[in-house]
Amino acid sequence: MYSQTRVYFPYVSPFDPCPPIRVKTYQVPPQLFMGFQPENLPQYPPMEALRRGVLWPALFSPYNPAPDRGEWGDYDER
Repeated sequence: MYSQTRVYFPYVSPFDPCPPIRVKTYQVPPQLFMGFQPENLPQYPPMEALRRGVLWPALFSPYNPAPDRGEWGDYDER
């Protein structure tokens, strides 16, 4: 299966006054890897599907918040 996480390296200016973020990541949705939805895909049981927000495991994409961000994202109260 394909990885849903993509990595890119933004341009870092030598004149930027802020410390640079050299590596950034983002998630792509799993339906991009499927042309048409195949027949007879396995399904989660109803309660598990409600917890995960999707009926088919092939279309599940977990939410992984960035570990270095606090409750307010990039906002830092200093």
